[in-house]
Amino acid sequence: MDKIKIIECPRDAMQGIKDFIPTSEKVKYIQSLLSVGFDTIDFGSFVSPKAIPQMVDTALVLEQLELSETKTKLLAIVANLRGANDACQHPEINYLGYPFSISENFQMRNTHKTISQSVDILKDILEVATKTNKQVVAYLSMGFGNPYGDPWNVEIVGKWTETLHELGIKILSLSDTIGSSNPEIIDYLFSHLIPKYPDIEFGAHLHTTPTSWFEKVDAAFKAGCRRFDGAVQGFGGCPMAKDELTGNMPTEKLLNYFKEQNVSHVLDDKAFDVAFKSASNIFSQYH
Repeated sequence: MDKIKIIECPRDAMQGIKDFIPTSEKVKYIQSLLSVGFDTIDFGSFVSPKAIPQMVDTALVLEQLELSETKTKLLAIVANLRGANDACQHPEINYLGYPFSISENFQMRNTHKTISQSVDILKDILEVATKTNKQVVAYLSMGFGNPYGDPWNVEIVGKWTETLHELGIKILSLSDTIGSSNPEIIDYLFSHLIPKYPDIEFGAHLHTTPTSWFEKVDAAFKAGCRRFDGAVQGFGGCPMAKDELTGNMPTEKLLNYFKEQNVSHVLDDKAFDVAFKSASNIFSQYH
């Protein structure tokens, strides 16, 4: 029986919604997810309110979460040293997530920094994380392709993986930011990178259309990936994706796949059903 880590991403699901979701509603939803048994919940972000207004209340949400009965760890996204310092004020947070794009265009769109500047920022974030007993999860965005005309190939992905490894990154999630991956590229990258860097925990942050989820999960799993990001019902996803049907990997699809593959996980089915209904309530009200 293979063991799997499932990371639930309500932050990714909520951050693009224009209507502000009240803090109390976010707390209620994330609290339901904390009962499921996910390894980690990507629950919020410490970034500019102008960039992501939906996440302006991340610290308030954190204050109101009841964490005494859960083993689930918390991850917050940061985009610069100021955000990392803010996140590190909260001992409840275990992981700082940093979006590192190998597309110059996307890095500028996402964090208003060049790739070279992002390397320096990541060094600073790693330093402050170490001092506060937190780990950094790096997301290699545009990891499976590039729609902006920047150079992209598997060798470039390998080069930046090597750079991040040298910086000390221990958890690296390859991100299919706009749903552009295919099974061949997914298989190639994971099957080559995982054996080459045994001290890195590789993850798959796959965005997908409703018809292509299976082939992507299947390719990543069979290539050795054991860490998967999902969002209940596939809500969210990159707003820059060209196909409006492209969303986050639906967590319930992941669970169905792992069940068919006889893969063990520690998620509570009844608690997941409650969280699933809670997601329906929230995402039907706010758009």
